[in-house]
Amino acid sequence: LPQEIIELISKKITIYADYLRFRCVCRTWNSPVPKIPLHLPPQLPWLMLSPNSFFNLSTNKIHRVNLPIPFGPTRICGSSHGWLVVLNYTPELSLLNPITRATISLPSLQTFPNLVADLCDYKHDNLYLIKVVLSSSPSLSDDDFVVFAILNLKEFVFCKKGYDSWVRLRVRENHYRWTDAVYKNGSFYVTSMNGQIAVCDIEGSQVFLHENISISHYFISMCYTVLAGEDMLLVKQSDDMRSTVTGFAVFKMNWNVLEWEEIQTLGEYSLFIGKNSS
Repeated sequence: LPQEIIELISKKITIYADYLRFRCVCRTWNSPVPKIPLHLPPQLPWLMLSPNSFFNLSTNKIHRVNLPIPFGPTRICGSSHGWLVVLNYTPELSLLNPITRATISLPSLQTFPNLVADLCDYKHDNLYLIKVVLSSSPSLSDDDFVVFAILNLKEFVFCKKGYDSWVRLRVRENHYRWTDAVYKNGSFYVTSMNGQIAVCDIEGSQVFLHENISISHYFISMCYTVLAGEDMLLVKQSDDMRSTVTGFAVFKMNWNVLEWEEIQTLGEYSLFIGKNSS
């Protein structure tokens, strides 16, 4: 086929798995088609069942992928922009792309205070490394990306590719429990269990607190922060006294008045929430 026809067909594909199959047909079809497509719509996430198994929500099929996970005690402690966050017993972090098998080493957490003795032990799953978020996909940003982490529910750190150590963002002493973060407009927005917001300016190494924002809900067990277009949403999960999930409430941030406003519909969006990634 002529190159322009191959390119035209590739741009009609809407599912990433089909795009990969298209590139694998033959060398002639592979060369004119970008390795990383930019035209695809947002894809449904894959649910990771084990270090080598993923459930595809689009096809209801399980895919087995042989990942280059380091030998020894290791766990997957999060994902962001399609990259897995891998933690080993050192304790050292790395990013792993399950499709391309590319890996990026990150600075060790060994130098931070109050370090849990064995971060790979699932008993310590929520005690220290709370969340890891990327500013953008390393595959698309030419290594110009930031890795942001919440430690111990109260500390913020970040690094860039090539850093030898993590940089701590100073947050004045507070009693908030910071649990989730998203990247928006050049800053990381961190949310607490009660809805407070900390805006982390990486370039200026500053943190701005919005403390007069809160949401009163009884028996909150977890909250998640997600972006829906330009809107920042907060999802509150409520449990009863027996730790049984009783429901969810979704709030949208009104930046004009700095208030979380409860919404009853998501419109054209679907939310996928989880402790490691939303």
